[in-house]
Amino acid sequence: MFEQPVVDNRIQTIAPGFRAMSILVDATHAGKGEAIQEILESACEFASNGGPDWAEAHMAEWAEVYQRFGAKPNRTPCSAQALRKRAMKDGTIPSINPLVDLYNAVSLRYAVPVGGENADAYAGRPLLTVADGTENFDTVVNGVPLIENPEAGEVIWRDNLGVTCRRWNWRQGTRTRLESASGRMWFVLESLNAMPINALDEAASMLIDGLAQLLPGSDITSTRLSTSVGCQEEKLL
Repeated sequence: MFEQPVVDNRIQTIAPGFRAMSILVDATHAGKGEAIQEILESACEFASNGGPDWAEAHMAEWAEVYQRFGAKPNRTPCSAQALRKRAMKDGTIPSINPLVDLYNAVSLRYAVPVGGENADAYAGRPLLTVADGTENFDTVVNGVPLIENPEAGEVIWRDNLGVTCRRWNWRQGTRTRLESASGRMWFVLESLNAMPINALDEAASMLIDGLAQLLPGSDITSTRLSTSVGCQEEKLL
């Protein structure tokens, strides 16, 4: 069984308004569905036109949180800000595959960081915590595999083997990267106070509905995470 994520109590001090939706998908016996046509193009257009209303406030809040743990948001922004800037500059985001296009579209439409991971590659449960600087992070630099270490005090996602995402949601590692729509997958949508809580629910629903269409017959479970309350789990499909 894939274990539900845990949020370190120290995250409360760095981001007291943090809340997230964790979505586990077991597509082991899923059928092959259809891609949602033009979902990414529509989301790019929506973001380029300034939507949603809370987007800029939410991105500014993420920048403040990054500064609190020593990151430089202009150089290493949160994933949603990086994606949004690219869409607004170029007017589009290149299609990668239906699964990645889906969660990129959710991120753009709701101005929320969305991560997708290979749950079968995890050793133990995901933990959102503060790095001590000795953890291993598998990445690739100039096409060459490399082990890096996060900075002490940096917010990271990790499992029992090491870092799975650096600087909160800035860069995913290679070991747990999601490369195909199969097996067990884990998605996390991360928000702060500037994003309305009902919008987080809507974003999760958009992702869940899209996953159900792409992978009919999947077993999908959602869990709400925060720094102040326990997990609340709901089996959806």
